[in-house]
Amino acid sequence: MQIYRFLTGPDDSTFCHKVTKALSEGWHLHGSPTYAFDGETKSMKCGQAVTKIVRDQPYDPDRKLVDY
Repeated sequence: MQIYRFLTGPDDSTFCHKVTKALSEGWHLHGSPTYAFDGETKSMKCGQAVTKIVRDQPYDPDRKLVDY
């Protein structure tokens, strides 16, 4: 089964660390990153989709994706 997550965060090093952590846990980049202005906070936000193949595990909507 392939699982999908969309990581988001502020345009700073914390976002890069979040993506790097996911990659170190076996997630793979999926598509291009996104970058958008948040008018409410007047700051830039980043996003990156990641996917991971997990074997022999049924999908459980109550399970956190990071727990796969």
